[in-house]
Parts: sequence; C-alpha cells; structure tokens
Amino acid sequence: MNHDEQATWQRHCPVPVPLDGERITLAHGEGGRVMRKFIRESIVSSLGDEVLHSMGDATHLPQIDGRLAFTTDSFVVSPLFFPGGNIGSLSVYGTVNDLAVSGARPLYLALSLILEEGLPLAIVDRVLESVAQAAVATSARIVTGDTKVVPRGMADGLFINTTGVGQLIGPVPPGPSSLCEGDELIVTGPIGQHGIAVMCAREELSLEPPPQSDSGSLVRVAVLLREQLGTRLRTMRDATRGGVTAVLHEWAEASQHTLTISQADIPISPSVRGACELLGLDPLHVANEGTLVAAVEQGFADLALRALHSCPESVGAARIGRVEQRGFAPVTIRRTLGPDQPLDDPTGAPLPRIC
Repeated sequence: MNHDEQATWQRHCPVPVPLDGERITLAHGEGGRVMRKFIRESIVSSLGDEVLHSMGDATHLPQIDGRLAFTTDSFVVSPLFFPGGNIGSLSVYGTVNDLAVSGARPLYLALSLILEEGLPLAIVDRVLESVAQAAVATSARIVTGDTKVVPRGMADGLFINTTGVGQLIGPVPPGPSSLCEGDELIVTGPIGQHGIAVMCAREELSLEPPPQSDSGSLVRVAVLLREQLGTRLRTMRDATRGGVTAVLHEWAEASQHTLTISQADIPISPSVRGACELLGLDPLHVANEGTLVAAVEQGFADLALRALHSCPESVGAARIGRVEQRGFAPVTIRRTLGPDQPLDDPTGAPLPRIC
C-alpha cells in the first residue's frame, strides 16, 4: 500500500491504518484455510456470540412465541467512517430500527460482508468492533452471516447486507392506513443530521462545528411510545432515505389524507441548517438514521412528548403537524410567511450513498 492508498483508507477512520499492514486478498473469500482463519480470528472473535463458533451453514434458533417481524437491508455508505458512526454500527442500527418501528423486539441479525481486495484488515477490525458494540447496545444477537471478496475496484472497500428477525409485541401500531383527521405528527429529534454528516465527510467540507450523524438505536424510543400510548399510537417510521418528506408522502398515500406540517415547529440543529442553506438543500429531504416520525391520536401528543423528553435519544422531540381531510396536495407545509404550500415528494437522491 502506498501513501495515497493509506490516506484514502485512513480518511475519518479513528484507528491508525498501517502502511504495511495486512490487507484483504481474494483468498479471504474462497472458502479455504485463509478464509476460515479470517472468519474465526477476525469476525467470530470480534462479534463474540457463541453460536457463531460452529461456523455452520445455518443457525438453529429457539422457538419464539407469537408472530415474527422480518427485514433485510444493505449498506453502501461512502465514506465508511463519518462523524457519529461508521458502516458497521449503521448496519446494525438501521436494521434494528426497522424492526422496532414495526412494533417488534429485535432478536437476531444475520450479517454478510462484501469485501474489496486490498481493504486493510485494520479497517475491517474497526468496523466489526462497532458492529459488536451496536449489537450489545440493542440486545440483538448476530447469529449467522457470510463473507465474499470481490476484485479491487468492485466494492468501494466494503458493503454490508443484514437481515433481522424480531418478535412482535402487542399492541402493534396499525399502520398509516389507520390515520384519521386530527391525528398529530411528532418527530423524535432534530432532522437531517445523518445525511449532512455523511455528505460533509465525503466532500471534506470544513464546517464548524462539524455535523454529527444521529445514527443510533430507536429501540427504547419505540418501546416508550408503545408503552405510553398503546392503541393511541397510529404508526411510526424511521425517516431514512428521502427524510421526513418521504415518510409523510407514504402516509398520505396510504391514508388518503393530507398531512400538514409547520416549518417553525420542525427541530433542526444550527449546523444542519447552515449546511443546507449553503448547499441549497431542504432538511426535510435529508436522511436520518436515529430519528423517527410518529402519528398519534388527536389529544395525545402532549403525553407522547412528555415521555419522549425523558429519554436521552428523543429529548429533542417536537410536534410538527397534523392529519387533515384530503385537500389540494397530499403533504403541505406552512412556511414562515404565507399560506400552506405543497411539500414535494423527492424524485431523486440529493445525497446518494448515505446508508
């Protein structure tokens, strides 16, 4: 590895990447001795779950009472490390959050790595360390996985695929089709932080203070809402690609109502607001990875907010709007000045490769 390659891999990585350190080769994915040694000494030892030590083709899970939730996701974020997280922790939180907002208690994860030839093992070790820490934080067990290696230049370092299994805990929110006129809309924290943090890291923008990703677990937040509201909780969704706007448009389509929000009520950090103004972006279109949108029955937003403000992950929660009878647009926004305006659904990705 030359100095230019080292600088590329070292970018935002919190641990030193040695110039002459061991790197991924095609042999690490070809099923032989090198691959078995890599899985045993790097992957299994980092993740720590005893069921991985058998290194079998399938994991046998115990019987689970009740219905299951099942999800899968892939992660191609660039760069691999960004302020507030990395592709490893992001892959766990993103999958676990999908289970949590569906009304499930996360139980098991599968983790598959697609590694590029030439990737320093120091990078892999740091990513796996973050995977293990995030799994512990969310009480999700990584019980199986897979490893593949592709030739140099074919995977931008590392891609991760995950699958998650969770146990549905009643009452399960009925979903966006249940929205009624008067229901209130809540966001659990400042929006747009993940997408802006990744973009600033990718483009090496020197903003002060640097934007931090909100990448983190929503398990406690989702449980808190369900416990406090019960059947008064209509639906919830983590606002990832497409941001809050995409969630609202999906709900408007499912419910055939108009969802209206107030610009003055939307929590946005100064760093995200400044970056968006500089780059011509709307924070409502920017991805989050630790913030969800919830709809609650009319009159129950205050109860929800009191509960959310008691939790460190959602201390910045705010009521941002309500559900109305279907009007001239599926989603509208009340700007600082003037009447309600349509809030357009994003047609493309203003910030690609953010998850």
